[in-house]
Amino acid sequence: MRLVALDTLAERVGLKRGQGAADARAMCPSLDVIIDDPAADRAFLEGLADWCDRYTPLVALDGKDGLFLDITGCAHLHGGERALVDDVLSRLFLLGIEARAVISSSAGLSWAVARYGSAAVIAPDDAERALAPLPVAALRLPAETAALLERVGLKEIGDLLQAPRAPLTRRFGSLLLLRLDQARGHVDEPLSPRLPVPSFSAERRLAEPLQEEEHILELARHLSNDVRLSLERHGEGGRLFELLLIRVDGRVFRIQAHAAVPLNDADRIAALFRERLQAVHDDLDAGYGFEILRLSVLRSERLDPAQQDFSGVPDESQPLAVFADKLCARFGPDCLTFATLAESHLPERAGGFAPLTDVAAVIGSCPVDEKACPENRPLRIFTHPELVEATAEVPDGAPRSFNWRKTQYRVARAEGPERIAAEWWIDGEGYPTRDYFRVEDQEGRRFWLFREGLYGREISPVRWFMHGVFA
Repeated sequence: MRLVALDTLAERVGLKRGQGAADARAMCPSLDVIIDDPAADRAFLEGLADWCDRYTPLVALDGKDGLFLDITGCAHLHGGERALVDDVLSRLFLLGIEARAVISSSAGLSWAVARYGSAAVIAPDDAERALAPLPVAALRLPAETAALLERVGLKEIGDLLQAPRAPLTRRFGSLLLLRLDQARGHVDEPLSPRLPVPSFSAERRLAEPLQEEEHILELARHLSNDVRLSLERHGEGGRLFELLLIRVDGRVFRIQAHAAVPLNDADRIAALFRERLQAVHDDLDAGYGFEILRLSVLRSERLDPAQQDFSGVPDESQPLAVFADKLCARFGPDCLTFATLAESHLPERAGGFAPLTDVAAVIGSCPVDEKACPENRPLRIFTHPELVEATAEVPDGAPRSFNWRKTQYRVARAEGPERIAAEWWIDGEGYPTRDYFRVEDQEGRRFWLFREGLYGREISPVRWFMHGVFA
């Protein structure tokens, strides 16, 4: 058992990472040791990242114990950079979290000073002055490279700033100078946000937290109107909306709602979340209330303005879209499906069902051609062909009789065969060929059977299957 993480008090006592737990208890008998749980730590860090959305939507994870926040254009909303840092640290302290925060012009400089320095806000002109007294490990170098630098006497970053660059590159590699330039702000280091940045958003910060669902929906309607104005200015409609609820104790709830057609109508956007809140009612714990609500458009599309004709009859897709939105918001985006065709020779692969995500595309789609859906096949087939025992002429004759589901059928008339070759690029070259027959028994019932395999031509044994029944 070894120590993998320490708080500030444990570091002051003299404990080190990697130290044995028994030795640590000998040095500090009152030591409180908690078993490491990487999965729980990751979930907790992601929860903090959600909580940081109150400051900026650009939040990136930094390893196991850090976060990067791109606050460009956001600091003035919180009273400036110094006020923002104080607000972050004070709120985290009230939540029982010990944290360090640094604002600078580069991610590398903030990372270095937060872990090895003491400043809170660093001006761009003070970057080298803040880096100089820090150890070389603050440059996010591999442990071997940092140890080699210390071995040759380059223990602080200030020693590297004065050294020639060419010998450093030959001795320690190009990564050393890249990290050094990133920390100084000479090389850009873009951040990758953990969540997509919304195209449009509207936010309300409340003096009194909200707990009642009706109050949340009323505020969501006002936010929908603000988002509508932004969508109209850009000529777009939202397809995927997200309502962000930040609780007083820091827990964050994200509720997403899909739209079957592009929307920029405030009432319909609010109606989506009315259905979603009813669906997630049991999982939405308001606690002491929500202090921040934000409505975002995660995906939008071009929405051309449309005008009703003089008859006053609305577009036929609108009632269906409203119906689809209500059902998908209540039961999930996959509750409604529609039939689709696929490019495949095998009947069970030639069709399927897809989620109804775009009502206008389904209504305006072209009719299916006769070749794609021939009349000599049943409208519905079995998902899995059922094995039957059949008697037929060899090698290519139609069945004379067959036994299916413990019932014997005698064939009066038959048509075929319709030969369908195997899809070798999916099933392999050894997959057998199929010969389909349309048969009718002596009582007028019609069936769709196929023989799998060819006599004398394929290695696999010949078998008969029932694939569908005609109405």
